[in-house]
Amino acid sequence: QVQLVESGGGLVQAGGSLRLSCAASGRTFSSYAMGWFRQAPGKEREFVAARSRSGGPTYYADSVRGRFTISRDNAKNTVYLQMNSLKPEDTAVYYCAADSHYEVTRTPDYWGQGTQVTVSS
Repeated sequence: QVQLVESGGGLVQAGGSLRLSCAASGRTFSSYAMGWFRQAPGKEREFVAARSRSGGPTYYADSVRGRFTISRDNAKNTVYLQMNSLKPEDTAVYYCAADSHYEVTRTPDYWGQGTQVTVSS
């Protein structure tokens, strides 16, 4: 069992930055691929970024590539999402996810409770 707790969301002006954190419980954090998804009001949840198991590749949605960076610190059981040059269309609830596969799939094994990110124009 893995529990995920996100933090770092908030209100920011367009062009600003935020860093989301996701702290995971358990001692097998490094064996999970970790990812971030988001859901805007009235829209389906969508993939944002993912980091495979230790040493593996990273993936980004086209809409955030070059602006967002996913990283993980296995010693701290934490995955981060650095978000720069934020746009109003980035406004959403952001969810952390853990997947027991080598890479994050569309159906991760565990989800966090979500953290709200609001970007004002």
